[in-house]
Amino acid sequence: MDWRDEGILLSMRPHGETSAIVEVLTARHGRHMGVVRGGASRRMAASLQPGTGLTLEWRARLDDHIGSFTVEPVTSRAHLLADRLALAGLLSVCALLHEAVPEREPHPALWRRTLALMDMLGEAGWTAAYVRWELCLLEEIGFGLDLSACAVTGATEGLAYVSPKTGRAVTARGAGDWADRLIPLPEGLEADGPLSPQAVVTGLRLTGFFLDRGLRPVLHDRPLPEARSRLVDLLSRPA
Repeated sequence: MDWRDEGILLSMRPHGETSAIVEVLTARHGRHMGVVRGGASRRMAASLQPGTGLTLEWRARLDDHIGSFTVEPVTSRAHLLADRLALAGLLSVCALLHEAVPEREPHPALWRRTLALMDMLGEAGWTAAYVRWELCLLEEIGFGLDLSACAVTGATEGLAYVSPKTGRAVTARGAGDWADRLIPLPEGLEADGPLSPQAVVTGLRLTGFFLDRGLRPVLHDRPLPEARSRLVDLLSRPA
């Protein structure tokens, strides 16, 4: 069995004296693991960092074996090491993909969104793109939110809350006396424009609620990855 693909490195750990086991998100083969011979060497390890873009060739005798990768780094994101916030965003993406995405299950839309976000990290507007990436992740793993119209009135404007039970948007008018039981929805999250720092944090509280609930069985009641909590903490601090 063998295939070629492009991918983003999520993690690497030493395996034996000189090899490494790497985990990647690929364009056509989903989240995948494999052994890289010589991957723990000083020369290779410097290239096998989270976020690195790779071309990959995977080989295994049987499809259900872990197999081995031949990798060629094509996109370095080492410059993010100098940007604490962007690095936190990158590590949060890698940690959530590891926990949330079933292994070897293709997710083309999530791949495209992840690649676009990786290319944006550190640039203006990347934090808004990150929140919307989490919305995409929820959709891909079966817990998508419906932010298209109010679940009560049918209105498509003035959406202000999300029901924690149904994941559907609600306007302030539709919420009525139930507003304190709903989750605030930052204005503009369902669109593509910029978001204020406060709207980003509010959006992360929203996505975090549904990620936590949806992933509880997978995480065996553990909280969401620490890397995500670190990102939220950094974004929540006063400028």
